[in-house]
Amino acid sequence: MTNKEIAHYIDHTLLKPVATWEQIDELCREAIEYETASVCIPPNYIKRVKEKYGDRLPVATVIGFPLGYEATEAKLNECSVALSDGADEIDMVIDITAVKNGDYYSVTEEIRKMKEICGEHILKVIVETCYLTDDEKIAMCKAVTEAGADYIKTSTGFGTAGATLEDVKLFKANIGPDVKIKAAGGIRTKEDMENYIKAGCDRIGCSSTKVLF
Repeated sequence: MTNKEIAHYIDHTLLKPVATWEQIDELCREAIEYETASVCIPPNYIKRVKEKYGDRLPVATVIGFPLGYEATEAKLNECSVALSDGADEIDMVIDITAVKNGDYYSVTEEIRKMKEICGEHILKVIVETCYLTDDEKIAMCKAVTEAGADYIKTSTGFGTAGATLEDVKLFKANIGPDVKIKAAGGIRTKEDMENYIKAGCDRIGCSSTKVLF
């Protein structure tokens, strides 16, 4: 694959809590130059980015990030505000505590409610694989599929580990036909990016897009 082709898969990402406007602005300029799939930024920067760049690049943001255990109502409100501010795509974190308690129903329903708010906007569901068993990962594949989300995503990048090819393959075997895969966390080289795309990823969350250029 060419570097430009790989870039089309990338959500060019900066989610550090100390991210400044100057850094976010640079991220957006790079995303336009590299023609990445989107920028993924903290929600408090959405409005400012949209005011400056308009529809020149899709803007993704995160909800319930990075721990996911906020009340569902709080997450839904956060999502509504983000969409109102101009977000094009939503990356939400599931309630991992509910998964660990075996309450897959509530996880599914939260995702379903989030998708209802998102409507035609893309919803990616972060399941934070580093904290889950294989059985729990499979259960989350089913939850994401049943709830009608657009993507299942491996990681926040803030957990104890990031994406693995093994998890992508597990997702591929257990998601429904309408669900896509996003890998994120620790993907830093062109070889990494190519390997995840070949494994079946339609998006890659990456803060190291510059290595391609």
